[in-house]
Amino acid sequence: TYRVLTAVDAALMVIDAANGVEPQTRRLLHVCRARNTPIITFINKLDREVRDPIDLIDEIERELGIPPIPFTWPVGMGKSFAGVFDVQRRRMRVFTPGLDRLGEEELIEGADNCAARFGAQFEEAYAQLELVAGAGESFDLERFRAGRQTPVFFGSAINNFGVQEVLDALVALAPAPKAREAIERVVEPTEPKVTGVVFKIQANMDPAHRDRIAFVRVCSGKFERGMRLVVTRTGKPVKTSSVVTFLSQRRELLDDAYAGDIIGIPNHGLLQLGDTLTEGEKLRYTGLPFFAPELFRTVEVADPLRTKQLHTGLRQLGEEGAIQVFRPVTGGALLLGAIGELQFEVVAHRLATEYGAQARLLPSKYRFARWVTCRNAETLKRFIEANAHRMAYDAADEPAFLAGHMAELQVAQEQWPDIVFHNMREHAGLVQERVAA
Repeated sequence: TYRVLTAVDAALMVIDAANGVEPQTRRLLHVCRARNTPIITFINKLDREVRDPIDLIDEIERELGIPPIPFTWPVGMGKSFAGVFDVQRRRMRVFTPGLDRLGEEELIEGADNCAARFGAQFEEAYAQLELVAGAGESFDLERFRAGRQTPVFFGSAINNFGVQEVLDALVALAPAPKAREAIERVVEPTEPKVTGVVFKIQANMDPAHRDRIAFVRVCSGKFERGMRLVVTRTGKPVKTSSVVTFLSQRRELLDDAYAGDIIGIPNHGLLQLGDTLTEGEKLRYTGLPFFAPELFRTVEVADPLRTKQLHTGLRQLGEEGAIQVFRPVTGGALLLGAIGELQFEVVAHRLATEYGAQARLLPSKYRFARWVTCRNAETLKRFIEANAHRMAYDAADEPAFLAGHMAELQVAQEQWPDIVFHNMREHAGLVQERVAA
């Protein structure tokens, strides 16, 4: 999900109205804030018993640091949920349980007519809306597009209710494709030459063919099927005769695409996450983050005869970013790193169903991983040799220091002041943040 966010020009943040802002939401928002990605917020499940909308608005601003601007406001909630009032259009969309077809809901024009229909329930909701609007700031399109405001909508996604307003806002407010930074220069979307970046690789999308698709964000130019593109990391050409586009589970051959479009290129190992494609220019796009994992497991295969399948599966899943795979310098069992527990469950399931390898995921003594770099290659070599029992290489063969406690990490930093410890790296080779002890 982190890497998918690097390919978009705007994002939709969905918040459970009962739970509010959750930890994974904060992590995803970190990526958006780093790229100044505009965010539209949808507060979901208003047809259930949920928290007060004012509390949710306050939590969004307090926890995420973005001023929320209500574009719709709920009238009631749970069993008494009557609908949402559209602040811009001054009308109310009436909620009918069980009706899940967009555009068929009843609309009531004007606040006075809404009050006449729903009485005190609407008046209370309208008073809340005025309170929030009076205490906050007005919507500003440029601030939104700079990631410094978020329009907020309420509704019930399972009933397709309140969704139409969100779709309308995406069309009206989301920005056009922006310029994108490469190590060498900034690339404008209006440039005639085609460039693109691989932001996702998905294996086995079609179980019948065991295929792998590289998802590419077109960053500039007009792509045409069959044109010659080069992987700048290797200098090798990539075939574009079978490029596809996706709509849900349906895929279709694609004839052309423009900056901002997403295309799928069948991949048999030539493309990796973060690869840059051009018509020949040597470019390396940045902005594809790999965060240091927060949870670790060692992995073993239940049936030793399936070891090859396990290693193949882990290599491919590591390449597509489903999990981070570390190979200890001193050998032994592979180490898996993840941001959340669900990643381990998904990987174990995919290893079993897609690769025929039943894996055992066992507790690990490690709690921290930091990629290491140094301006002096010899110093880095000595550091790796001296700490071989705590070193591993990731899927991109980048060295990482492993620690069971923060104290171990702090001691290593103090003893090796020339080594830089990173809690994030980029595929293009730019590592960005030094860990504070």
